[in-house]
Amino acid sequence: MKTETKDRIALTEDWTVVVLGLVSIAVVVVGFVAATPAFGWKTTNELTAKVFALENLAHIGIQFAVVYLVALAGTWLTGKSVRAKLLGFPVVFVLTLLALVLAGNKTMKDLNLEAVIFSLGIGLVVGNVFRLPNWLRAALATELWVKIGLVLLGTSVIFGDILKAGSLGLVQALLVVVSVWYVAYWVAKRLGVDDELTMMLASAVSICGVSAAIATAGAIKGDGKKLSYVISLVLITAIPMMLLMPWAAQALGLSAAVTGAWLGGTIDTTGAVVASGTLAGEEALKISTIVKFSQNVLLGVAAFAISVYWTYAKNSLEAARTDKPTLGVIWERFPKFILGFVGASLLFSFFLSAETVAGAKDALKSLQGLWFALAFTSIGLETRFADLLHADNRRPLWAFLLAQSFNILVTLGIAYVLFG
Repeated sequence: MKTETKDRIALTEDWTVVVLGLVSIAVVVVGFVAATPAFGWKTTNELTAKVFALENLAHIGIQFAVVYLVALAGTWLTGKSVRAKLLGFPVVFVLTLLALVLAGNKTMKDLNLEAVIFSLGIGLVVGNVFRLPNWLRAALATELWVKIGLVLLGTSVIFGDILKAGSLGLVQALLVVVSVWYVAYWVAKRLGVDDELTMMLASAVSICGVSAAIATAGAIKGDGKKLSYVISLVLITAIPMMLLMPWAAQALGLSAAVTGAWLGGTIDTTGAVVASGTLAGEEALKISTIVKFSQNVLLGVAAFAISVYWTYAKNSLEAARTDKPTLGVIWERFPKFILGFVGASLLFSFFLSAETVAGAKDALKSLQGLWFALAFTSIGLETRFADLLHADNRRPLWAFLLAQSFNILVTLGIAYVLFG
């Protein structure tokens, strides 16, 4: 749960997310953040009169203060320097605010273009056209912000929904992870991709994207540059999948449940699953989130299995043999932010009155959407297209794309059988 730093003891990122997510919920429940900023507008007159009205700007200012303090607290709790965040976070917030205003336009809403899409687009333009200063790059914390948003999302998913769809989600997760991991591994080896990169690619495609790649790299003591490349692949391929899969589901006439299960089981990053589920509708969003969490639950088990395989079968170094995998590895690799999600769901399902839940619903949904938008601005700022065009990276790129294609097809079939 804790890691040592020079001056103090710091929480891991996942435990930090649990703490900050639940504190944010408590702040809203007691009524500190009751007002929700308005971003909807049709004409420039409405934009000025509603979005840029002093009262609404005050609401935006309160939200900024909340997320700013939470971001700073997250930085401090994880043992990182707060200085860069002090300067960089307001810049990310302003870019995200621009995305929220653009997404609030009626025409954009009619086209189902959500704020996360504009956040991603603005981040990509800024990140690829301009050279980001180090202080801004150091302020980015994509995974942290996504996970905080996911803890808040737990307040909108009642526990009965998890019990109802979770069992099917877990069955789907087991089938998808095993089949896709094996095919991804086989394809990568056939294309001559090295062992380390193969393990990271297979885990990223089959389990949960960035988190799985990071967990696998830790389990096999993988090269940091290879890990960065896999993460870039995950983030960039998630973009067209996030945008096109809801449209494809509609074209195929899939039900909301099947659509959600397909999205949650296929798209590799949790934030992109949420964004894609949002485009497909509220019911699809809930199912996609539950299915994705079912896959996330398997991350600890997968990391344990991978560490066993790597230690005993692939690495003959004495240093590796001394790191015997134990049950503690499962707990170490387990994505603990899920505990925050489940805790929030339990709280709003069983312990709070209906009046309290109704009063906090809009403010929590607004904060949740803001954290996701901030995360996607960060993803855009961090993503470099040029890295994928390097000649040495073409084989792993093809392996990833082929494995992802198989993932899309096989998950569609499994989702249709289980949720159709």
